[in-house]
Amino acid sequence: MTITENRLSSGTTGTFGERYLARSQDLGRLCVGMDPHAGILESWGLSVDVSGLAAFSRVCVEAFADTACAVKPQVAFYEAFGSAGLAVLEQALAALRRAGTLVIADAKRGDIGSTMAGYAQAWLSDDSPLCADAVTVSPYLGLDSLSPAVEAGDATGRGVIVLSATSNPEGPQFQTLATAGGRSVAQTVVDWAAEHNAVHPGGGNVGVVVGATVAEPPDLTDVGGIVLMPGVGAQGGAADDIRRIAGGAEKWASPNISRSVLSAGPDVGDLRRAVEDASGEFPQV
Repeated sequence: MTITENRLSSGTTGTFGERYLARSQDLGRLCVGMDPHAGILESWGLSVDVSGLAAFSRVCVEAFADTACAVKPQVAFYEAFGSAGLAVLEQALAALRRAGTLVIADAKRGDIGSTMAGYAQAWLSDDSPLCADAVTVSPYLGLDSLSPAVEAGDATGRGVIVLSATSNPEGPQFQTLATAGGRSVAQTVVDWAAEHNAVHPGGGNVGVVVGATVAEPPDLTDVGGIVLMPGVGAQGGAADDIRRIAGGAEKWASPNISRSVLSAGPDVGDLRRAVEDASGEFPQV
């Protein structure tokens, strides 16, 4: 199937959560990472420069646009090449969105006031060259500091995916601490997202990041939005971990796989098969 034959809409009709559920019914729940670090560029026989970055991105767009439920470019690897790298990212984001793919910009932005509003404008505005369907954000300047992004997401039907319980081993240092209300920081983030999403019965615009390797995850029962779950594949997470962590919210759990899919490249056909095989493990429930 070609990209043009499968133009599942990533327009802004409805909420990001509703569009995620609709697309996952057809393609499963997999989110594929686009992580053009030096090691993967070299393993694909590409130069570690803007030319190699552009070639990597073109291959990923062709391979993933109509096979993955969502595609998540890691913004840092594009920023590393300065304005030329960001231009490559702009082109990749636009191509994926034209193809109907849900695109999550993994930028992990977090700030206050007008600065947070600037980040929201960059990643969630219709007229921004960096416009994505969703962006990852950090809550550690306070959850209400994210209001400009959440408001922008609500205005445009785009997603704001908040770090909650991440897969890196350093995460629990802060994420398991108890807040004044007795809940962990991670649970507080999930509950905050659930509160925002409650007004959208079909799924809201606020998601959370919960790693697939987390031993004591927050309760996701009422989250009502996408749960991005990194750590699957090379980091050791598997389908059983997704089910254990997501519980009754499994339909929202989107496993994020990067290395184990990208290792199939650079052949487009091999990459497509890798995505289809991985997606088969995570159908919509």
